[in-house]
Amino acid sequence: MSLILVIGNKTYSSWSLRAWLVMTRFGIDFDEILIPLDQADTKERILRHSPSGRVPCLIDGDVAIWDTLSIVEYLAERYPDAGIWPSNSFARAIARSVSAEMHSGFPAIREYCPMNLRKRFPFKDWGGAAAVDEVRRIEQLWSDCRARFAGAGPFLFGDFSAADAMFAPVVTRLDRYGWTVTEASRAYMDAVLAMPELKRWTDDAAMEPWVIEAEEVEPA
Repeated sequence: MSLILVIGNKTYSSWSLRAWLVMTRFGIDFDEILIPLDQADTKERILRHSPSGRVPCLIDGDVAIWDTLSIVEYLAERYPDAGIWPSNSFARAIARSVSAEMHSGFPAIREYCPMNLRKRFPFKDWGGAAAVDEVRRIEQLWSDCRARFAGAGPFLFGDFSAADAMFAPVVTRLDRYGWTVTEASRAYMDAVLAMPELKRWTDDAAMEPWVIEAEEVEPA
């Protein structure tokens, strides 16, 4: 039986993107169910698959996994040779640490720069000092990982890993909301944005008919 990944709108659903990117990049076969968010029947439809009523949710037979990091860990165990996490144990621990920080942190960026893959904005004071501090912390994480583990590779740990998937929506946010970043951060962002898998997701987002007003930000 094929794995099934239940996701939300590709324009807005950053958590869906993370799980989808891991599965697509590592060649894991799955069927995709997209449930439009913010519709009258959204909750009911998601609850048919996900006990939390949220996306993404991975279905493997009669097992449902409804948290993005848990999905990643499940896939890493199910496909141990895929390379979802770095092979070096120390690098792998750091990759999990930065992924967990992304998973639970950066509320100002989430609030003031929601993922929106159909728009671009000139920069303004998105979220004030709190957001600036968060962006600087993100850049610090990227710089540290790349300096210690990337070698000649373009991603945080050289080859693409789950950590890059966790930061991919942030890459789109910093890019589309006009944030100024260091040259090193820009080079990393460009590597992520150039991934054919992310381009495919973005192309799909551009074709979506749904608009979620709560996720739309006024232009600068």
